[in-house]
Amino acid sequence: MSTRIMYMERKAGALTGSARIGRVTLNRTGRTITYRDQIFRRIFGGGFKSNYIELGTKEDYWLSGCKRRGGDRMYGSALPVPIDEDVRAEYWRDIRNQPERILEPVS
Repeated sequence: MSTRIMYMERKAGALTGSARIGRVTLNRTGRTITYRDQIFRRIFGGGFKSNYIELGTKEDYWLSGCKRRGGDRMYGSALPVPIDEDVRAEYWRDIRNQPERILEPVS
């Protein structure tokens, strides 16, 4: 199984929702993603502005790779996105190429 840093936004029937950036684990096919105690399954055919469903709550989520230029939210909202502590340095250094921002806890 592989891991990567991804953007995760809870949709739950709305256009925008709570979001965060963290390390996820992908299964061999990428159809199932695990983040902490949550398991996400790919929605084939798409949901309402979502691409995964969380199996425990059956809520829709938008999961994607983090963008180099920022602006990870689907609709470009200016709301801050929390970054998990264990990936913060890697996110700012390797993804955003802004190592001077390593101490910033939100994107």
